[in-house]
Amino acid sequence: MHFTSWQPGFLRRLFVGAGRATAFHAAGIAIQFGVLLVLALPWIYFVPEALWAVTVAVVVPSSAVVLAGPLLSRVQRARFRDRIGVVVPAPAPAGLAERPGRHGIRQWLRSAPGRRQLRYHLLAGPLCALGGLAVLVLWVAGSVAASIYVWVWVAPWEWRAENAGYVETDAYVTVAGVALLCATAWLAKALARRDTRTAHALLGPSHEEELTRRVAALAESRAGMVEAADAERRRIERDLHDGVQQRLVALAVNLGLAKAAFGELPEGARKVIDEAHREAKEAISELNDLVRGLHPAVLEDRGLDAALSGVAARLPIPVCLSVNLQQRPSPTVEAVAYFVVSETLTNVIKHAQASSADVTVEQARGTLLIAITDDGVGGADTSGASGTGLAGLAKRVASVDGTFSCRSPLGGPTVVTVELPCAP
Repeated sequence: MHFTSWQPGFLRRLFVGAGRATAFHAAGIAIQFGVLLVLALPWIYFVPEALWAVTVAVVVPSSAVVLAGPLLSRVQRARFRDRIGVVVPAPAPAGLAERPGRHGIRQWLRSAPGRRQLRYHLLAGPLCALGGLAVLVLWVAGSVAASIYVWVWVAPWEWRAENAGYVETDAYVTVAGVALLCATAWLAKALARRDTRTAHALLGPSHEEELTRRVAALAESRAGMVEAADAERRRIERDLHDGVQQRLVALAVNLGLAKAAFGELPEGARKVIDEAHREAKEAISELNDLVRGLHPAVLEDRGLDAALSGVAARLPIPVCLSVNLQQRPSPTVEAVAYFVVSETLTNVIKHAQASSADVTVEQARGTLLIAITDDGVGGADTSGASGTGLAGLAKRVASVDGTFSCRSPLGGPTVVTVELPCAP
C-alpha cells in the first residue's frame, strides 16, 4: 500500500512544471531562431565568394544582432516572466543599458551590463536553446516509444501477423519510452533552472549593482520616513496652536475677567480664581515652548534666519547669530538645522556655564554648514551619558545623511560643527 500510494505522488511531482518549462524552452528556441535567421540572411539569398563579400555577409548581420541587444534583453526577460514566472530585474544603472537610443549605443557597448547581456545573447542563449531543442526531441522520442502499442495497432494486420513477437519487444520499448519521458521532465526543469541562474547573472544586475540599488532604495525610504515624521510634527504643531492653545488663552482671559468683575468674593474663592489664572498662564507658556519644540510656525513662514533669531532672543546670554543662505533648504533639512541649533544652545545654558555663544549658518556647494561655539567650561559628553543630548542630535543629523562633530576640551571652548545636505 505504501508503494502504490507513493508512486502516483512521485510521478506527479516529477511532471509538475515540466510543461511550463518546455514552453519556456520553445520560446527560447524561437528567439534564437530569429537571431540565427538574421545571421543567415545574406547566405540565403546569395553565396559570397570574394573576401569583401564574405566580410560584409558576416559583419553586417552580426552588427545588427549587437545593436538589437537591448531589445533582445527585454524579450528574454519577458520570456522568463511570462513562461515560468521569474522576474529578472534590469541592471541597476538601467537607463543606458536598457534603452541606449540613437546616440547611446557606444556607451551601452562599453558598459558592464551591456557586455554581460551580449555574452548571454551570443553564447549562453544559443547553448540553452540547443538544450531546449534536445528536450523537445526527447519529448517526441519518449512519447513515440511510450505509445508504441498505439502505432502497432494502427499498422496493417498483415504486418502484425508477420511479426508475431512484437508484443514482448514493444513492452521493452514502452518501458524505455516511459523512462525517457520521466528523464525528459527532470531535464526540462533542470535546464530551466540553469537558464534562470545564467540570466540573473548576465541579464540582471551584478552583485555590486544590486547593492547600489538597495542602498538607493533604503536612502529613499529613509528620506520618506523623515519627511513624513516632519510633516506629522508640523500637523501636531498646527493642531496645538489652533486648538488647545486658543482654548487655554480663552480660559485665562475669562479667569482674568472673573477676578476683575467679582471683587467682593470671599477670600477662599478669590484664591482659587487667582491660582487657576496663574496655572492657566503657566500652561500657556509651557504649551508655547512645546509648540516651538515641535515645529515653530515662524520656521515654516519666514525661514531659518527668523526662527533662529527668535531662539537667540529668548536666551539669557548674548548670542552672536550669522545666517547666510542663498536659498532655503528643503523643509526637512531646515527643521533639522533649527533643532540642532536650538537644542545645542539649550545645552549651553544648562551645562556649559557660558557667558556668550556664537552661531554661524552658511550655505556652500549644496551643503548647509553650521558652527556653534560657546565660552563655557567644556567637557561635553557626546555619548549622551551625562544627559546633554548630543548623541540624539548626532542621530538626527545622520537621518538626513549629515555629519555631526563636537570638540569640547576641558576648560572650553566647545565647538559643535554640523554639515547637512541641502536636498536629502
